[in-house]
Amino acid sequence: FKEVFREISREGFVRVRVDGKLRDLAEKIILHKNRRHSIEVVVDRIILNNSVKDRLTESVELALKIGSGLVIINVLGDKEHLFSEHFACPKCEVSMEELSPRMFSFNSPYGACKTCDGLGSRMEIDPEYLVPDKKKSLIQGAIVPLGEQPRGSWYSAILKSLALHYDFKFTTPWYKLPERAKEVLMRGTGDDQVKMQYKSKRFSGEYSGGFEGVIHNLERRYRQTNSAGIREWIEQFMSMRPCPDCSGARLRRQSLAVTLGDLNIGNLSKKSIRDVAAFFGKIKLTKNETTVAKQVLKEEKGIRLATQIGSQLVGVLYILDEPSIGLHQRDNKRLLNTLEKLRDLGNTVLVVEHDRETIETADHVIDLGPGAGETGGKVVFSGTPAKMIRSRSSITGQYLSGKREIEIPDERRNGSGKTVRLTGACGNNLKSLDITFPLGRLICVTGVSGSGKSTLINETLYPILARQLHNARKTPLKYDSIEGLLYLDKVIDIDQTPIGRTPRSNPATYTGVFTHIRELFAKLPESKLRGYKPGRFSFNVKGGRCEACRGDGIIKIEMHFLPDVYVPCEECKGSRYNRETLEIAYKGKTIAEVLKMTVEEALGFFKNISQIRRRLETLRDVGLGYIRLGQQATTLSGGEAQRVKLSSELSRMGTGRTLYILDEPTTGLHFEDVKMLLNVLTRLVEKGNSVIVIEHNLDVVKTADWIIDLGPEGGDDGGTVVAEGTPEQLMKNRRSYTGRFLKPLLNGKQ
Repeated sequence: FKEVFREISREGFVRVRVDGKLRDLAEKIILHKNRRHSIEVVVDRIILNNSVKDRLTESVELALKIGSGLVIINVLGDKEHLFSEHFACPKCEVSMEELSPRMFSFNSPYGACKTCDGLGSRMEIDPEYLVPDKKKSLIQGAIVPLGEQPRGSWYSAILKSLALHYDFKFTTPWYKLPERAKEVLMRGTGDDQVKMQYKSKRFSGEYSGGFEGVIHNLERRYRQTNSAGIREWIEQFMSMRPCPDCSGARLRRQSLAVTLGDLNIGNLSKKSIRDVAAFFGKIKLTKNETTVAKQVLKEEKGIRLATQIGSQLVGVLYILDEPSIGLHQRDNKRLLNTLEKLRDLGNTVLVVEHDRETIETADHVIDLGPGAGETGGKVVFSGTPAKMIRSRSSITGQYLSGKREIEIPDERRNGSGKTVRLTGACGNNLKSLDITFPLGRLICVTGVSGSGKSTLINETLYPILARQLHNARKTPLKYDSIEGLLYLDKVIDIDQTPIGRTPRSNPATYTGVFTHIRELFAKLPESKLRGYKPGRFSFNVKGGRCEACRGDGIIKIEMHFLPDVYVPCEECKGSRYNRETLEIAYKGKTIAEVLKMTVEEALGFFKNISQIRRRLETLRDVGLGYIRLGQQATTLSGGEAQRVKLSSELSRMGTGRTLYILDEPTTGLHFEDVKMLLNVLTRLVEKGNSVIVIEHNLDVVKTADWIIDLGPEGGDDGGTVVAEGTPEQLMKNRRSYTGRFLKPLLNGKQ
């Protein structure tokens, strides 16, 4: 350290403190080179009074420069004080950069939690997936990744050693094992040293050491492997869990250490808008803080449903595509009031919508049709809602006028008399709900926006049933118990996700009708002469498909910084097949021409082939007679994809013990489409199945056999059962918002 002392001396300093002792640089200071030492420069010694203010300032600045931002103030007779000009604590070794907005965004690398990359959760090994059948013993393969352990295997020997050391039998069912044994098998022996013995025909020996545990073993292999296959295999034992470092807040701990009124930004983000507004309304600031935060607080307190109203812009064209999606009738009224305010400011609001109240509130309506697909695309009506009601050509107008309607059932189905009972559901805002779902009925789950409908059905009930009935990798939110699963053999969630994400997926392949069409083509005399099998007419395998586009019919051109562009294949001109395959024709049509047919056209073409006709009829029955058999799945809307799935279910020979779950299936549907949808759901129920629908559409709610209404409000003020029963019973409940809106519809029936 000689050079260190020379440098300090050259800077003009005469004293240092070494390892807590004051030393003069003039003396010879000898330190052990391999030991850690504390060397501090004595910058100044001052007797405090009013005349030394400038000197004190200069000395502190010099000390900070020499100490790289750190300075120690030693007050004689008192104690030392360590100060830093950085956002750092030298005692706990935590440092931060200067605060900036990006530090409080989980979308920024400067703010995101490093463990979960700002997601708030991460994939972790889930013990539930490691031991799905707790009745099995270790030797029977209770721990799935270990499998069944044959006698004489290395792992069998290790398990025997662990069993001897921790006093358990590896022939005992998992649920009967001591908790300590389970912990050791899952998470390892830790510091315990176990005498491991192994013996077989090929190897034998013993050693003392630790067992890392199945969870740690899989975690290590997942981190270290470069094999996609091994990673995929391990992922089947993983589930999304809250991040252990940020506890779901998504931000790094330095960002969460910054508080405002005892709350960090993660705590504040969990609050409702109402509570946040109250927080900023009550916050107490000093005069200086108020000056700094004045404009920010003004913006925070100006929270609005539609921020555009606050902008006071004029002459703007606003375009909204089905803004009523997910809104209860009560909330929809608030939305319409907002849109009217935008209009009254001097703007134009263009809304694509099927909602009855929105159409009736509009100043001008443009109705397209008359049908869907190729039978649509024309302006059927343009004018006021009042004139639309009198229009003969507008189907929408006929529903508004009552000439067409979705009828209320004369009687509500009593169901099978069996039930599924869920108790203690308390995920998110649910208040420990106990709910009974009567089977063999059309059940509608309603409630204002944010009342807990999706939490109850999509995040609690469905994952429970999927795990119990299908061993699915889904983790439900917290609940106590569920009864009545013996009355079900399947649960199917029919959502609006695409039926496929590639050009190869289409309605024909998804519903299975294409299999029968290919078999028909393979039975033709010309096909038999050439030795063509059904696979020849598949565009997913080599043989009959066009190899230039590999059966896609289109070629993808990567545009790097722009979205990919798809162009028709020059070789097959989009037909997907090679020349030899297209030489085979049924009733003058090639397989490619059949795929270009609409469902309605194909019905007439294949009217004598019962297997094909039956599946096509179900597609037509759900209102999809206009789509093409080979239409790419990526071009189907969410509502169309959902109806393709429904048609596929209708065509199956079910057991009558299936529970179907649909979340707002009327999204994107016209009155006429809703009518067809209800006909499909009715057919499913009449087969003995049960259907649960989360819905706000009153045309669906009024046709339900049973309603479970959640609320009374959204968020923290929701999560309770406001009312349950038939629509007629619900409309008499004064606490139910849904009942209030149902009453006028049902009174008309009575």
